[in-house]
Amino acid sequence: MNIQIAIEDLLERNAKDFEISKLFKNHIAEYKASLPKVFEQSQGKDFLVKHTKKFDQILALMYKTVLRRMFGNYLPMRGSIPIALVALGSYGREQLCVHSDIDLMIVYVKCEGYKTDAIIEKLLYLAWDAGLKLGHRVHEVGDLEKAASEDITIRTAFMEARMIIGSPFTWHATQNTFTNIRHTNPKEYILAKIDEAHERRRKYPSSMQPNIKESVGGLRDSQLLFWIAVTVYGVTAQKELIGVVFTDEEYREYRIALEFLFRVRSALHLLSNKQQDQLTMDHMPRIAKMLGFKDERKMVTRLLEAMWRIDNFSQIFIKKIIRPFLYEEQAVHTYRHQRIGNGIYIIDDRLFSTYGNKNDNIEPLLNILINLEDKPWRYDPSLLKRFTYAHFPYPLNKRVNTLLRQLFERQHSYSFLHLFLKAGVLQHLIPAFKKVLNLPQFDGYHQYPVDLHSIECIKALENISVPFIKGLYDALTPKERTLLKIATLLHDTGKGRKQDHSEVGVKLIVPFTKRLDFTKEEQDLTALLVRHHVLMTNVAYRENLNNEKTLYKFMSNIKTQKNLTLLYILTYADVNGVGPGTWTTFSSNLLRELYDAAMEISQQNERISDAAKRIAIEKRIKNRESFKELPRTMQKKVLGIDSNLFYFQHSPEEIINIANEARNVKAYRYTLDTSGDGLSIQIVRRVPLNLTYLLGKFSYLDVASMKVFTLFDDLKLFTIDFLHLPEFDSLEHVEEIIEDSFDMSHKLTLEQPVIHEKEIDLDCEHSKTYAQININTANQRGLLAYIMNAFDELDINLASAKIHSTKKRVRDHFLIEKQNQMCDNADQLISILTKGNN
Repeated sequence: MNIQIAIEDLLERNAKDFEISKLFKNHIAEYKASLPKVFEQSQGKDFLVKHTKKFDQILALMYKTVLRRMFGNYLPMRGSIPIALVALGSYGREQLCVHSDIDLMIVYVKCEGYKTDAIIEKLLYLAWDAGLKLGHRVHEVGDLEKAASEDITIRTAFMEARMIIGSPFTWHATQNTFTNIRHTNPKEYILAKIDEAHERRRKYPSSMQPNIKESVGGLRDSQLLFWIAVTVYGVTAQKELIGVVFTDEEYREYRIALEFLFRVRSALHLLSNKQQDQLTMDHMPRIAKMLGFKDERKMVTRLLEAMWRIDNFSQIFIKKIIRPFLYEEQAVHTYRHQRIGNGIYIIDDRLFSTYGNKNDNIEPLLNILINLEDKPWRYDPSLLKRFTYAHFPYPLNKRVNTLLRQLFERQHSYSFLHLFLKAGVLQHLIPAFKKVLNLPQFDGYHQYPVDLHSIECIKALENISVPFIKGLYDALTPKERTLLKIATLLHDTGKGRKQDHSEVGVKLIVPFTKRLDFTKEEQDLTALLVRHHVLMTNVAYRENLNNEKTLYKFMSNIKTQKNLTLLYILTYADVNGVGPGTWTTFSSNLLRELYDAAMEISQQNERISDAAKRIAIEKRIKNRESFKELPRTMQKKVLGIDSNLFYFQHSPEEIINIANEARNVKAYRYTLDTSGDGLSIQIVRRVPLNLTYLLGKFSYLDVASMKVFTLFDDLKLFTIDFLHLPEFDSLEHVEEIIEDSFDMSHKLTLEQPVIHEKEIDLDCEHSKTYAQININTANQRGLLAYIMNAFDELDINLASAKIHSTKKRVRDHFLIEKQNQMCDNADQLISILTKGNN
């Protein structure tokens, strides 16, 4: 049944008040239940207007119901009753969102012939009982000016007033009062609203999870523009300023952005079923679907772009409107002496511009910036307008590229790069930014979208607070600082693609630096920094910095000490650019520890080269299908084998096969090969091996070579090649000796070889974990068994060995673990090996 007919029926039956309020309540509930369907058909401002008009109808019907209830059949003309219902706030602007408060003001004129208090009281009770969420005010017309003077929020609300129903005479008197209020102390009001906005923008800065209403570029910034326009021009809508303050094209882009915010906010209210204005990550997928986006990241990018446009537009044109209120007319003449060119001025270290200039070409604007003193600069929204609507040549000409290079060569570039971002021209000057503008980073770490993060990194680079890092930065040459700044700015521009963003970033920075006329070597340096910009934090946070393999592998990517220093500074800027609180004492100490450790081993070029070779082999292993079939834990064990020599002397498939077979060994496993000129034994053992006994028993075969590699899980691989075959036909005796070699109680009397002290080279500084012993002496039967026995006697653990023998000489290399104060007792080892020979 039509609600009006139903209400009339209740009134005719003189029904109770609760029956009438219940009818309204059910009607409102039915309407709200239909809103998701309405939203599918009509979004944006159109949805808000329809929603507003619906509550206009409901409140008008309530008012009529109250009058009908009180006057019965003696109802006077509504225009004669000195009451008007007035919509305020978003309701007054016809932008009422789903769960926003209904800001209602009831104005009246005292008249002895009407019980206005009783009418207003009954109306409010009916609205409350029907479940309306009212934010209400009741004022006598004559009290409006006093109320506005006492509270700036009330004065602001009056600017958005719109009559719903009531007496046109009362409304006309109310409008006249509003006009008087608007003309009262406009400058004081405007400055107070500007201060209020600054505080709000500090409280709600730009965010990847923005508050649609309060954040920078939110609805409040748009409303501020409207309030100031009403105060100065007396307009009823922003579009009335077209041709007065801004052009139709400028307004159209802004209006499209505002429309998108309306859509997002309405969807957010519907989804959360409450007055929710912050778009959080958990709402994004469903909001995106409601708005027709397949990917929530694209929806957020569109939202951040819209909020940028609203921020840009409102800042520019608010300043244009209020400029006459900020500067005395007589002072304008003095500013002419501070003109630096083409309508641009310096006032109190801030860059200003006139608003009358036609849209410029970008080259003369850049030229003015580059010729300024090299220091941090602030800029006024008037200058922002000049850059926002500047023209760009395509492709950029050589002069613009030269100016760009000069910008990076400045000590202070941040303020200009920030200007380019806020003006929306960064991507025109640096095309690498096209795909990362307003691109959110929902990784649980970054606080800003990619473009803003990149600019914040430059700010951190130019304001280094750690003395040690500042000293490193100051020690760089001007060219190195310039290249570092470019790499810092472009390090994340490869994001937003399916490929590794660091590799994509390399493809973007190389043509850019080439365009700026840097040499091939300089281009390669920026490419290296971008390719490895996350390496330092990954290694510092995830790897064991006491493991030299980690450090050599790290330096094999970085290559030189200079590159290490540049990457360290870039990493500092990158971490600080994430957002407040990310650079901590912990992160600072960790990165410094890695820098110092890597710098310490950076002189050992041979080992760094080995690490680079090792990395290449690991990549080949990872691409093998047989490796991909291994369990994840086993893959880590294969890649965690310490010995580079093991990697160098085996093919990728051999490495995988050896590791795969070794993991199934419970105690030991061995194979024999007699197909060549000499016996070859390969042993994989988990339990201890009596190597002295084994080598002693086979000393008559003469060792040609021996390799020992530590694998994983206490497994070791021994490959021993002899010059001769056993004298007997059967291998049973050989196998018996090998089996006996796992009995650690077996002892042999070994002949003392002749080794001189000068033939032994003990390097205790080989690495933090290992020492290396090199023995170059005459080839003697039983020599290797004797050396192994000496190791056993001093409880020295052999990590790996490389044995090479000829008929006359042996060149043995042993890598042994630093333990039991081995290096402190090195003389004892040498004494045992050279007993009686010196």
